[in-house]
Amino acid sequence: MLNYYFKDTIESFLLKSTEEIIGLITMANQFDSTSNQNKSWEQQIPILKSALNGYSGTIFFEFSVPRMGKRIDSLVIVDNVVFVIEFKVGENRFLYYQIEQVWDYALDLKNFHKPSHNLILAPVLVASESKKSFIEIITTSHNDNLILPIKTNKEDLKEAIKSTLIFFSETEIINVDEYAKGSYSPTPTIIEAAIYLFNNHSVEEITRSDAAAINLTTTTSAISEIIDFAKLNRKKIICFVTGVPGSGKTLVGLKVATSHLDAEKGNASVYLSGNGPLVAVLQEALTRDKVRREQEIGNKLSKGRAKESVKAFIQIIHHYRDAYLVDPSPPYDHVAIFDEAQRAWDKEQTVKFMMQKKNQPQFDYSEPEFLISCLDRHKDWAVIVCLVGGGQEINTGEAGISEWLKAIHNRFQEWEVNISSNLIDTEYSAIDAIKILQEKCKVNFNDALHLSVSMRSFRAENLSLFVKNLLDLNIGEAKNILLNISENYPIVLTRDLTKAKKWLKEKARGSERYGMIVSSQAQRLKPFAIDVKSPMNPVNWFLDDKDDVRSSFYLEDVATEYKVQGLELDWVCVTWDGDLRYSENGWKPFSFSGNKWQNIHKEERKRYLVNAYRVLLTRARQGMVIVVPEGNIEDHTRKAEYYDPTYNYLKTLGINTL
Repeated sequence: MLNYYFKDTIESFLLKSTEEIIGLITMANQFDSTSNQNKSWEQQIPILKSALNGYSGTIFFEFSVPRMGKRIDSLVIVDNVVFVIEFKVGENRFLYYQIEQVWDYALDLKNFHKPSHNLILAPVLVASESKKSFIEIITTSHNDNLILPIKTNKEDLKEAIKSTLIFFSETEIINVDEYAKGSYSPTPTIIEAAIYLFNNHSVEEITRSDAAAINLTTTTSAISEIIDFAKLNRKKIICFVTGVPGSGKTLVGLKVATSHLDAEKGNASVYLSGNGPLVAVLQEALTRDKVRREQEIGNKLSKGRAKESVKAFIQIIHHYRDAYLVDPSPPYDHVAIFDEAQRAWDKEQTVKFMMQKKNQPQFDYSEPEFLISCLDRHKDWAVIVCLVGGGQEINTGEAGISEWLKAIHNRFQEWEVNISSNLIDTEYSAIDAIKILQEKCKVNFNDALHLSVSMRSFRAENLSLFVKNLLDLNIGEAKNILLNISENYPIVLTRDLTKAKKWLKEKARGSERYGMIVSSQAQRLKPFAIDVKSPMNPVNWFLDDKDDVRSSFYLEDVATEYKVQGLELDWVCVTWDGDLRYSENGWKPFSFSGNKWQNIHKEERKRYLVNAYRVLLTRARQGMVIVVPEGNIEDHTRKAEYYDPTYNYLKTLGINTL
């Protein structure tokens, strides 16, 4: 249920004085209003009274949008329409970021507020002093009763309301009580979630609460209980948490880390990831938010100082590792959360790196062995939480979760092990390692340590299952799943990159982020101005606005699986090159070397390439377009036979074409 600071019938609202209404708003929940805010209400209220005179309905002030951490100036329900109204008092222009703001409010309600799912929502931006208004009732290809934002001045707000009601005159009247009490179940991006958790909000405030997603809270609670048990009984415990792509593993890690930041109680924790782009983006997002919040309350805080506190909470795993190479003391933290633990290096890769890059010729550990050894330095207790994604190893030397189990078996048999029951699934390649570990260590299986539902896409929880069957070449199963998800989660196929870009821009609304992603092996997309070797900064790509050429919005820089793993966009264009080709005998992987494609023979490298496409195909929250280019008879590196079988296979699955 959402909250608000003022609710009244329009008829009653019209009879109250401006002073009385402001008094009621400020009294609600001890609203800490400023003189500027009061002046804004003093002007908003007469504008609304004039516009609503003669109408019946309900008006709300300061209507909460928890996922965005903001409040809608005024939400008005008249007949069958919900008007989402944002005032810019004194403004004489309609600035784009202000249009996006009111659009985002309406989108948030449409996507996450249950009663709003099927209702008519009309976002309205009021630039009070504008000389012109732009009152057009325009629907979109989404067909979800959310119109494009109306832009009006204070005099024409009444006309905007009237025009909208006439346009939608044939639908049912809204039950206001049910609307106000309706459930609100947001699905934040990982960036939004990190900001919320870092600012001491709870998981429950920013995530869905339906039965399908309840195990997110169950898993975080289970881990917290294990941490409390380890501390009380002076034990060392390692947990393995599994989950489908987008199920919230990183969110669990961030929640556990923020819940145990209290160093005074000996609970200090750190979130660690080997995913450099993910850490860079989260650190920058948290830093920008911290600086902004301080500025809003009149405090000056340099970006450098803000980042210091952020880095204590979230770090690159390799920086953590290198620090304790030279420092033999126990870590500051008793709890360490290793995200994407399956990406840790095996012994061969780690020893080679330490010898060549760190001048450590005597180093004799795999990366999991050394990381466990750091926490093992504590004399009393320690907890390691390994967050594990299945089928997501994409780099040479990434050993999968079996390397962690082998490390415990060989060197840390006194550690107690808590394992997700799903770790025995074949996609984790850990069955044999678990059996061997059980001979020497105490192993507890715990169903609560598995996240089974994708939280990334609030529109298609079974997207990851569809992608798995697509890549496993289970045609019948993939078809059935696609039929179930396609209504709410559009997936389209084309051979024309221009059409794909146009589709992205048409689908994205408000500040919804879109971008192009490709395999790191997709080296023959240069004719389409896609160069995977061209450097791109993930911080700019994921965080900067539409006017920045480095942002994903510009559709110039592309991101590969290495840059997007662990992150997400609302709408995605996946451009499929000749590096992974469909055949009736299975996927045929290739790498481009010199001036030709070469077969990949090593099973490990084959698996990495398939996993790369698994990552790419599960990045979009709301929908995606897949581009398989046409071949070119004049280019021996882009023959039709390199692309046509893949395009035809995807089309066979029932994916609609542009």
